[in-house]
Amino acid sequence: MDDVLKIGDHVFRSRLIVGTGKFSDADTMVRTHEASGAEMVTVAMRRVDLDAPREGEHWFDHIDRSRFTILPNTAGAYTADEAIRIAHLARAAGFGDLIKLEVLGDERTLLPDVHELLRATEVLVGEGFTVLAYTSDDLITARRLEQLGVAAVMPLASPIGSGRGVLNPLPIRFIRESISVPLIVDAGVGTASHAAEAMELGIDGILMNTALALAADPPRMARAMRLAVEAGREAFMAGRMAEKEYASPSSPTQGVPGK
Repeated sequence: MDDVLKIGDHVFRSRLIVGTGKFSDADTMVRTHEASGAEMVTVAMRRVDLDAPREGEHWFDHIDRSRFTILPNTAGAYTADEAIRIAHLARAAGFGDLIKLEVLGDERTLLPDVHELLRATEVLVGEGFTVLAYTSDDLITARRLEQLGVAAVMPLASPIGSGRGVLNPLPIRFIRESISVPLIVDAGVGTASHAAEAMELGIDGILMNTALALAADPPRMARAMRLAVEAGREAFMAGRMAEKEYASPSSPTQGVPGK
C-alpha cells in the first residue's frame, strides 16, 4: 500500500495515466477511463476552446474532476514560446500548475525538440509549474531536465501512436539508474505485453492514449493495460531470476539415487 506514485505534491495509487483523444464517442471514453483504474487524465489544451460558446455538452464535461486529476498538455507546440503560452492558458483556465510539456521538432515522427524543451522547462519551472517533460530516451537530456527541476521525465517508448512498444530498453534502463524523479514512459505502447515489459524496466508509470482509443474494445483493452501495469510493477519489485546460458533442473538432485 506504500508503493505509490508521487509527482510533485500529488500522490497516485495507479501508475497508469490515460488520454482523451481519438475516442469514437464520449461514452466510450468514460467507460475506458473507468476500466483503466487511472487517477490522472491528460488533456490537450489545443482541443479545449475556452472562448467557444457553450451550446450543449462539451466532451470535457464527461470527465469527473472529483475523481481524476487533470493533466493539461502542450501537444502540438513546436517552439518553447508556444508551449509556454499554452501552459499559461491552462493555468488561467483553472487547471492548476500541473503541465505535461511537449515541444515537437518534426511533423512526421513527432519526435521532441530537446533544445526547445529545455528552454521551456527552465521558464515554466521558474514560474512554479509542476512540469512532466515528454522527451527522447537520451540519458543526458533526462539528467538536464532533472537538474532544471522537472517533476517527472517522460521518454518515449517509440513514436507517438505507433504502437510498437519499447524499441530501445537499454536507454530507458540507463535513465532509470541515473535520475531520482519519477520516470514515466510516454508514447508508443500498443498492447498489454508492451506495458508489462516497460514496467519491468523499473519505470514508475506509463501514459497512453492511442492504444486504448483505437482498440477494437477500448474498455476491455484498458482493463488489460491496468493489469499489465500492475503485473509489470510487481515483477520488478519482486526481482526476477538471473538469466543463464544452460538448463538448470527445477527439482533438487541432492539425495536422488545415482547422484
